[in-house]
Amino acid sequence: MNRIVVIGSCNMDIVVLADKRPAAGETIMGNELHIAHGGKGANQAVAAARLGAEVTMVGCIGADAYGQMILDNLKENHINTDYIVTVPNTTTGTAHITLAEGDNSIIVIAGANAKVDQSVVDNAWSAIEQADLVMVQNEIPIPTIEYIVRRCHEANVKVLLNPAPAADLNPEWLELATYITPNEHELSALYPNQSTEETLLANENKIIVTLGSKGVGYADNGEIHTVSGFKVEPVDTTGAGDTFNGAFATAIVNGKSLADALHYGNAAAALSIQRLGAQGGMPTKDEVAVFLAKN
Repeated sequence: MNRIVVIGSCNMDIVVLADKRPAAGETIMGNELHIAHGGKGANQAVAAARLGAEVTMVGCIGADAYGQMILDNLKENHINTDYIVTVPNTTTGTAHITLAEGDNSIIVIAGANAKVDQSVVDNAWSAIEQADLVMVQNEIPIPTIEYIVRRCHEANVKVLLNPAPAADLNPEWLELATYITPNEHELSALYPNQSTEETLLANENKIIVTLGSKGVGYADNGEIHTVSGFKVEPVDTTGAGDTFNGAFATAIVNGKSLADALHYGNAAAALSIQRLGAQGGMPTKDEVAVFLAKN
């Protein structure tokens, strides 16, 4: 059984490369324009699907060209789109990224992602209740995330919550998730009065903190464990976290132990950062198998 339902954001990323940022009232010439698929939900769905999971995506798009592009892309990656809702008079979610002077500036328009509410979840419940794992992230409304976590807990459906971007979530329902996968910054936002070690030890085999090139950390039997990452030369780290989450989820639903699933997630993430783009760099099942055989 390897059925994963991802409930989350679907975005188009509009990336402009320029030598500098325009001052207020100024018009400048840019160098390049790139339009790419994004959104943490769609990214994680694509990552899991490429690794062989049976993935259903739940979310909202606008009735526009970007929405159609997102649907086509998900279908090309063999993802079930039956529960993606097209919202009239609303734009598809977008991220407007300016790359200039060695740094980026980003404006995110939530658009249809802000419309992922309880009714969208209820509409997809027949798929959700049969899932081996449900994945959710912080790019849809927080009340919807709480509803998902609580309802899945009541139905004994496992939930992986990737609390990104960082947000202040209520520990009362947060602890109902099966797995929580923050980075160090997101972890401190969730548990501001605890050290990383204290938080991990209080949430054994539940909270998995990603540590960048150092790998991932978790606690088991009163001890902190670190699953080391792979040493590779990074080309583009965009989407590495989403690749890790999709790979970890796929390994878990395929019966891997927690440690082995984390090792698998690290391998997929290491492959992804050696290529350009978030979804463009996501590896296939065979590519990860070859990489692990060599490492």
